[in-house]
Amino acid sequence: MTRLLKPLGFLTAISALIVCLPAFAYRDGVRNKHYVFPYKQAGLSERAAAAHLLNRFTFGATPGEVDEVVRIGLEKWFEQQLNANQPDDSLNALLAKYNALQLTNSQVVNEYPRQGTVIKMAVKEGLINKDSVKNDKKEFRSWILAYMLQKGYKPEQELFRQFVCQKILRAAYSNNQLQEVLTDFWFNHFNVSITKNDCAEFIPAYERDVIRPNVLGRFDNLLLATAKSPAMLLYLDNFSSARVDTTKQKLPLKKNNQGLNENYAREVMELHTLGVDGGYTQQDVTQAARVLTGWTVYPMDTTGYGSGMRKLIDRLGEDNLEKRGFVHDGDFLFTPNRHDKGEKTVLNRKFAGNGGYQEGVDLLEMLAAHPSTAKFITKKIAVRFVSDNPPQSLLDKMAKTFRDKNGDIKEVLTTMVSSPEFWAASAVREKTKSPFELAISTVRSLHANITLPYQLYTWVTKMGQKFYYYQAPTGFPDKGQYWINTGSLLNRMNFGLAIASQRIPGISFNLAALNNNHEPESAAAGLVTYGKILMPERNLSQTVKLLTPMLNEPELFTKVSAAADNTAIAIATPMNEQLADGDQMMAGKTKEPMKGTKLLNTMQILPGNNTMLAQVVGILIGSPEFQRR
Repeated sequence: MTRLLKPLGFLTAISALIVCLPAFAYRDGVRNKHYVFPYKQAGLSERAAAAHLLNRFTFGATPGEVDEVVRIGLEKWFEQQLNANQPDDSLNALLAKYNALQLTNSQVVNEYPRQGTVIKMAVKEGLINKDSVKNDKKEFRSWILAYMLQKGYKPEQELFRQFVCQKILRAAYSNNQLQEVLTDFWFNHFNVSITKNDCAEFIPAYERDVIRPNVLGRFDNLLLATAKSPAMLLYLDNFSSARVDTTKQKLPLKKNNQGLNENYAREVMELHTLGVDGGYTQQDVTQAARVLTGWTVYPMDTTGYGSGMRKLIDRLGEDNLEKRGFVHDGDFLFTPNRHDKGEKTVLNRKFAGNGGYQEGVDLLEMLAAHPSTAKFITKKIAVRFVSDNPPQSLLDKMAKTFRDKNGDIKEVLTTMVSSPEFWAASAVREKTKSPFELAISTVRSLHANITLPYQLYTWVTKMGQKFYYYQAPTGFPDKGQYWINTGSLLNRMNFGLAIASQRIPGISFNLAALNNNHEPESAAAGLVTYGKILMPERNLSQTVKLLTPMLNEPELFTKVSAAADNTAIAIATPMNEQLADGDQMMAGKTKEPMKGTKLLNTMQILPGNNTMLAQVVGILIGSPEFQRR
């Protein structure tokens, strides 16, 4: 790293930023509405406490929002966020153009078919020679696109692009910030990935219909909803899990898919409920998998995984399914002919085998109510909202509430925020922002207008977090040490300078307006003034001292960008071009595609923004202090 930085001429300043890093990246029913937050006992003023609430339960404070929380009252503001019923008319107007987000799973399957499905259809109709893909891939892709256009199909990437854009807009603009923060948290906990083609097309509805509506309810309801969703059933392969001892009636499955699949049973214990040290054994996993046999996806088309099941349903008749023990609930289907009817034992509880679908529900309810689940889930919540290493005293209180209130998420959050540990000095500003949190907190702190949200996604990906694409069922780690290293800090500084100088297309703001159109007398004065605007109620004396040497660094933008581009996280030019192209499509424009590299290296100083202010604000956004929340 030293060899990389020496030619840049600002080794001292950057090195100082890196040295600062370990201090924050590695440091160790009936609702009762009558509670008072004990922030005064922790030595916090009301305004400092309001800032702490905003850091924890929103994606970042907007200018003046600390004043607004104080005006409303901290406890009342928090209660409003728990109710998640603040009007969002402006946000809804922005989301209205993303029409694919309103589609049901069945509509998605039929309007945005997977490429493999399209190829099979075209080959079957004799319009495409399947061998051409080997001989001329470019021509083959042209044929596929022409066929899709003829049939009125749309590419899956358009669906995913809309999905990504809505997440950015919701996080940036929703008045129900806690609901969006929790949607991000619980999606990550019950992670599914677009990288797995089988489940990808069902992920938008998974977040919309399964995660978001349940983030402030009871944990058992959220667990059951995820277990029955097509996205989860396909992601962890439970859709194909069937009893081993098949009967005379053939199962509507391909031979290589028949049999017991333990993937979901293992992850529902290890990752979703009990935790890896939750007291279960491999035998419990196998037995739980047997309990959950027959849980599958209701067929939405006549091809792929649903073809065999569709034929069975057509033969039996939809009206006769319930009589025969089937359970059809939305996109979920329980098929008794796949279910293991033998006796099973999970965590010392016996399942007789004749309970059918209800056996699976009972299993999930048992896991949700288990003491290990209370400990595991509440610790994850505390790590997200308090610190990377929350005190045991707080964990004990939260776990007790989880048990006493039947997994009521609102009650657990209230216990947490009402506890002295939440307000302790060891918890304030001790969490590290993920790349997504950094990007959203930036646009919120700048009161930015986002017209091309996918461009922001480009930068979040560049900083190391391609959300919705994390492959492992664990989801992204929630510890500072995962996100911060020398290379990522350079990319974060590069992001700060790029956005402050208006080099990210579709993100606009007026820096002067943030300071009531008063221009600072100097860069040093601007550092103090805009530091207070971007990071309200913080002692920034050390930050100002740390950043001052960078104010007059010649060609800072170019040097930081060059250093960041030499790190492993940098995105290749073709990706930039592709993302810029996608934003043009989303904006409904038909002009010549934009080139990402040109856009990211061209100064676009708008009224109210000058190069001095841009450099000051960019340095602040890239500073270690702004990485804290």
